[in-house]
Amino acid sequence: MDNSSGVGVLDKAALVLGALESGPATLAGLVAATGLARPTAHRLAVALEHHRMVARDMQGRFILGPRLAELAAAAGEDRLLATAGPVLTHLRDITGESAQLYRRQGDMRICVAAAERLSGLRDTVPVGSTLTMKAGSSAQILMAWEEPERLHRGLQGARFTATALSGVRRRGWAQSIGEREPGVASVSAPVRGPS
Repeated sequence: MDNSSGVGVLDKAALVLGALESGPATLAGLVAATGLARPTAHRLAVALEHHRMVARDMQGRFILGPRLAELAAAAGEDRLLATAGPVLTHLRDITGESAQLYRRQGDMRICVAAAERLSGLRDTVPVGSTLTMKAGSSAQILMAWEEPERLHRGLQGARFTATALSGVRRRGWAQSIGEREPGVASVSAPVRGPS
């Protein structure tokens, strides 16, 4: 898949930001992850740092910067969470089961909204919980539409297969029975827009 927009400097900056999505990186780590020449990777990382899209951690490694969170919030992240509450509550009420909303963050998924069961077994995942992308129906949903290279990496050690994810893409939803935790089943679907 060609990721070239025709604007080389933007494509290279996107490579740097993409490399930092999975966590902190040294300059050598950025060079290895992006394939960029060392001076180019350094110049871009420092320029992105100037614009707060990249920052440094306590060890001096490059990390994603605070400006990205500000832009994400402006793009509607808060609207998603505001909309999610009533929808998750309704889903819980009609199914009698807990309901959660997950967002991918690097190689993990984070629970960003939840509606817990009112009675019975409490098997919900609290908001803020970080879970693996290797098991569970929501992990399948978050993996199913990934680009081939990231999908291949993500399947290493996963409790589901590429064939299972192909079925998820075809159906538009995923199920998991005892994949993440024995005796726990789940069903997940992607959230693609306001509706």
